[in-house]
Amino acid sequence: MSATIGTRIHTLLFGKYVGQDEFGNRYFRHRSAKQGQHLKRWVIYKGIPEPSKVPALWHAWLHYTTDKLPDEMGIKRYDWQKEHMPNLTGTAGAYVPPGHIKRGASRDASSSDYQAWSPDKA
Repeated sequence: MSATIGTRIHTLLFGKYVGQDEFGNRYFRHRSAKQGQHLKRWVIYKGIPEPSKVPALWHAWLHYTTDKLPDEMGIKRYDWQKEHMPNLTGTAGAYVPPGHIKRGASRDASSSDYQAWSPDKA
């Protein structure tokens, strides 16, 4: 279950469905706003709540960068654009840089390597 019971009840009572992304996340806005306030916007994730799985155009809508929904923007997706990859930090698929202990803790020497001061060499 991706949302708490409180979020589901709040969504049923006050939410208006506005769309869904390619990952199955559903987006909502509040049905009415108090004078001088934005209509609140939120997402109910499909599966495990993974904020990095919110596409850029939906992120812009959620954070009031735009009032247009991604379908209304007419932005073309190009062949060279990569598919979304979730944040893999803490998983076996996480990026491990050269020289990391998981890669044998060895790396090529660098001109900026630290040289310890020794009073004998002074």
